[in-house]
Amino acid sequence: MVHKVKGVVAKSKGDPVAIEMIEVPNPGPGEVLIDVKACGVCHTDLHYREGAINDEFPFLLGHEAAGIVEEVGEGVSDLNPGDFVILNWRAVCGHCRSCRRGRPWNCFATHNATQKMTLDSKELSPALGIGAFAEKTLVAAGQATKVNPAAKPEVAGLIGCGVMAGLGAAMNTGQVSRGDSVAVFGCGGVGDAAIEGSRLAGAHTIIAVDIDDKKLEWAKEFGATHVIDSTKVDPIEAIREITDGNGVDVAIEAIGLPVTYEQAFYSRDLAGTVVLVGVPNPEMKIELPMIEIFGRGGTLKSSWYGDCLPSRDFPMLIDLYLQGRLELDRFVSETIGLDEVEEAFHKMERGEVLRSVVVF
Repeated sequence: MVHKVKGVVAKSKGDPVAIEMIEVPNPGPGEVLIDVKACGVCHTDLHYREGAINDEFPFLLGHEAAGIVEEVGEGVSDLNPGDFVILNWRAVCGHCRSCRRGRPWNCFATHNATQKMTLDSKELSPALGIGAFAEKTLVAAGQATKVNPAAKPEVAGLIGCGVMAGLGAAMNTGQVSRGDSVAVFGCGGVGDAAIEGSRLAGAHTIIAVDIDDKKLEWAKEFGATHVIDSTKVDPIEAIREITDGNGVDVAIEAIGLPVTYEQAFYSRDLAGTVVLVGVPNPEMKIELPMIEIFGRGGTLKSSWYGDCLPSRDFPMLIDLYLQGRLELDRFVSETIGLDEVEEAFHKMERGEVLRSVVVF
């Protein structure tokens, strides 16, 4: 059986997205059919529309989603129809060299559904292997993580990408711990999640750096103890002043620009950690004196998906949210319909929202 449902499709580079009737097959072995309940509008979806990821158009956009398992395929044993799940793009294989070494969060062979969703019989490329700006989507069983159904879908789905990236950059990659000082460069959704993660981990000083007053106000709401407008002061010197001349233990770059990465590099204490979670343009380059890299010591890391393990992290974070210890509601600036995704992209580009979330 093939399900005909509405979905948001990017047909060609840079053109506005359109709502189309797409075909979603019943799940085959190892696959699950998801009745999507909510899906956040993420920068990655815009990158797909702009052709910045690859040119495998048409794309079925959307990936930051939560929904209900409608049907499971042969061999799926840990999910059942009716389960409330968050979708992820790290379906670990359990067999690659990283998984065998006990590091499944670095799995080198993550996988998606084998069958393809289609538009007029033409194969669609689902964003990050998910494609959740649609009433239903088909994913590999490992891409659906069961969580407490008491969580609101429009909130829970955000754990599936941007919020997890920021939280994980602080808690997993940066290993922020009690008493640490942290600086976060860029206070959009990922940056604010890094601030929230630093607060959860027990950081005593959390410094937010941005050029937008509105975003700095958002950062305060998520737990920043200090804010710096880098258009008015040198952020490196300002951070040193706040930290008694030392710099921070962990500096998190959540934009993906050479200039802010360099600021993060120089704003950390000796033996401190720099985490790059902002996604740079492939053409960007940075130049740093090797003596500075050597002399300052510490660690330079990149954080891909917050170094998360969905089966471990998603249920835990949802439980923290339900306990009132994780501020997820603040990330939802508005809820919208499928026909408002294109306008949501423009709002995101203008910096007006943290997250617009499509609800079904």
